[in-house]
Amino acid sequence: MTGDPTAVFGPLGRRLLAAFATVALSSVLILTIAALIGTDRGLATAERANRAAVAARTADAAADGYSATGGWAGADLTAAQAVAEAAGAQLVVRDATGAMVWPGRAPVGAGPGRGAHDTTSFGATATVRVAGQNVGTVELRFGHTSVAGGRAVAWQWVAVAAAAALLLALAVSWYVARRLSVPLVAVTRAARAFARGDRAVRARLRAPGEFGELASAVDAMADQVTQAEQLRRQLSADVAHELRTPLACLQAGLEELRDGLAEPDPVRLASLHDQSLRLGRVVEDLAELSAAESAALSLRRTEVDLADVVTAALTGQESRLRSAGLHIHRDIGSRVVVDADPDRLHQAVTNLLTNAARYCRPGDHVHIGVDTVGQQARIRVTDTGPGIDPADLPYVFDRFRRGRNSRSAVGAGIGLAVVRELVAAHGGTADVASRSGHGSTFTIRLPLRSAGSSG
Repeated sequence: MTGDPTAVFGPLGRRLLAAFATVALSSVLILTIAALIGTDRGLATAERANRAAVAARTADAAADGYSATGGWAGADLTAAQAVAEAAGAQLVVRDATGAMVWPGRAPVGAGPGRGAHDTTSFGATATVRVAGQNVGTVELRFGHTSVAGGRAVAWQWVAVAAAAALLLALAVSWYVARRLSVPLVAVTRAARAFARGDRAVRARLRAPGEFGELASAVDAMADQVTQAEQLRRQLSADVAHELRTPLACLQAGLEELRDGLAEPDPVRLASLHDQSLRLGRVVEDLAELSAAESAALSLRRTEVDLADVVTAALTGQESRLRSAGLHIHRDIGSRVVVDADPDRLHQAVTNLLTNAARYCRPGDHVHIGVDTVGQQARIRVTDTGPGIDPADLPYVFDRFRRGRNSRSAVGAGIGLAVVRELVAAHGGTADVASRSGHGSTFTIRLPLRSAGSSG
C-alpha cells in the first residue's frame, strides 16, 4: 500500500485494533486454560494407569512366591519387592483376610478390602490370584509422583506457546487494523484537502478490495470535478470571446453614428445588423446547449420512425445543402422504430446536416442513411469534405471546439455538443470517424424500441 507515510490509526483503526486484540486475547486465554486442564488430566490418567500396571506386575510376582510355598507363610516376596522398588514404591502384601504378610507391619492409612486396580491415597492396589482364587492383595505406596514434574514442564510449554500465539495475534491484529484504517484515513485527508480548495490532491492508494475501489472512485470524482471546473472556466472564456467581438463592433458603430462620424446609410446599418445577428446566433446556440443538457428531464418519448425523422430533417435542410453546392444521397429504407422525442432527434439530425453544409466544399457529396445493427438503430451522415485533423478528432463534440481547418466557418462550435447531449439523453451514443482530406462520418446510435415498451 502506498500513500501518506505519516498516516496513523484513526478512531476506526483504534477500535478495530482493540476489537481484534480482545478477540485474540480471549481466544488464547481460553485455549491456554483448556490446554492446561487437558494436560493435567492426561498426566494424571497416565500416572494412574502406570501405577495400576506396576501394581499388577507386583501382584503377579507375589502370586509366584505364594505358589512356590503353597501359602504366605515362608513365601519369597523379594521379586515383588524388587518390582515395587524399581517403580519407587513401598510394598505391602496382605492375605485374603486383610492381615499384612509383608513387610510385617501395616503402613499408615492401610485398610482391608481394596479392589483390583483401585487407586488409593497411598498409590495403587492389585489382587493376588492363584488358580483363579483371591489369596491376597498388594498395596503400593509411592513416595513421589511424576505428575507434578510433567505438569510443570507441560505448563511451561503451554505458557510459551500461549505467549507466542498472543504476540502473533496482536501483530496480525495491528497489521490488519492498519491495512483497513490507513486507506480510510488517507482518503479522508485527501477529501478534506480537496474541499479546502487543493484541486491537485489525490489519495493515490493501492489498497485491498473495496478500499482500493473507494480510493480510485474518490480520485476519479476529484478528476471529474476538476475537469468540470476547467470546462466551466473555459466556457466562460469562450462565451466572453464570442460575445466580445459583435458587441465591440456594435458599440463602435453606434458611437460613430451618435457622434456623427458616419452616416446611417444602408451599408453601415447592414453591417450593424449583421453584428446583431451574430450576437443573436451565439445567444441562441447557448440556449440550445442549455436545453440539450437538460433534455433528459424534458423528453417527450413516443414511438418514432427514424426514417420519418431523418426525411423531415433532410427536407428542411435540402435547399441549404444544394445552395452550398453539395450532392445529396439518401439511403432511407424500411421503418426503424425507437422510443424517442421526435423534435429532439430532428434537432440532432439537423445539426449534423448543418455541420456538413458549413464545412464541406462545393461539389462534395453528403450521404445520409438509416439502418439497424444488432439491437441498435443507426443514423449515419457521411461526407467527402476536407475531414477533421487527427489532433481535433477527440474533441469535436466539445462545446465551443472548432478545428484548425474550420476557423473561417461561421459558428460558435456548439452544434455537435448539442448533438451529443441530445443523443445521450435518449440513452444513445454519437461518434465520428474521419481522416484529414478524406471526409467524415458522424454516427448516431439509439436503442431499438422493445416489444413491451410503451410511448
